[in-house]
Amino acid sequence: MKKILIIDDSALMRRVVSAIINETHEYTVAYTAANGEEGLKIIESQKDILAVICDVNMPKMTGFELLSTIHEKGIYIPFILLSSRNDAAYTIAALELGALDFLRKPENLYHLESHNDFSDKLITTLKLAEEVKNKPAPTHLAPIKAHAKTENALGFTPVKAAGNKQRLVALVSSTGGPRALKAVIPKLPGNLAAPVVMVQHMPVSFTATLAERLNELSAMKVCEAADGDVVKKGHVYLAKGGKHLKVIKKNNQEYITLDDSPAVVGLKPCGNLMYDSLVDSIYDEIVCVVLTGMGADGTKGIVNLAKHKKVYVIAQNEASSTVYGMPRAIYEAGLCDEVCDLNDIAKEITKKVGVL
Repeated sequence: MKKILIIDDSALMRRVVSAIINETHEYTVAYTAANGEEGLKIIESQKDILAVICDVNMPKMTGFELLSTIHEKGIYIPFILLSSRNDAAYTIAALELGALDFLRKPENLYHLESHNDFSDKLITTLKLAEEVKNKPAPTHLAPIKAHAKTENALGFTPVKAAGNKQRLVALVSSTGGPRALKAVIPKLPGNLAAPVVMVQHMPVSFTATLAERLNELSAMKVCEAADGDVVKKGHVYLAKGGKHLKVIKKNNQEYITLDDSPAVVGLKPCGNLMYDSLVDSIYDEIVCVVLTGMGADGTKGIVNLAKHKKVYVIAQNEASSTVYGMPRAIYEAGLCDEVCDLNDIAKEITKKVGVL
């Protein structure tokens, strides 16, 4: 039985999450704690923990503070957050620090055991924790300075875009994505000669916080996409949680449309639908970027897009990916023009697109 540690100040939450896990007969909740301080003692003393399931907001020591502390001590263990919509800022910070993923708490804890979506996601994430448990930690990220809007973080002088071709960058990421996006978007120059549209698999309310965080660090203007936004160069549009992002042409101009059609293979937003929407776009070339994530979102969309448009495909490499599923699918489909370490992806985007 693979041993799990649950840390939550709610006894009810500990009880019902334990029940879900113990019913699998594959995992067992061997340890529980009511706050981060108690959890830290268990983590330091017990070496047989597969994964930690931890509340974000707790007394004495928050989930983010606990994650920071164990990293300072050189302890790396799959860390799964339990988060409410009010915990979005702490959750994003913890994901940037290296938490594996987060689970959105159901609103009514008394019915938690009957929430199949929560239960399924919990078990799926534990299986993912098994995959990454013995994997080397992802490549160290070059530090990003806050408000680095006037600094050249690329290490080279970008050249001006040649000709009059219209280009777009379309990016998709999932598990490990907030950490990866922090290593890519703030490095892009503010005068990038293309807009960026991107899908990060995340529920509603969390994408707005992620966009705000990236905007604080970036020279480009980063926003959570809104229905009817005009797609402009120098801007990054992050798909809104719970909506599909599509790019629609009207009068030779591209606009964002938020689509409320059903989830695709459990994904909403879905990267494949974003890529499909670009088939009839005004863009002469589309730089497709696929970052860390579980599954294969993006592959079908890029295959279809390549039948209609010139594409250039950049995939994150295995060593720097939290989860290599999505980039691996792109690579195995033979779609990659470049396979890059996370620290180099912004450079490759800028070299391909150029600046104004």
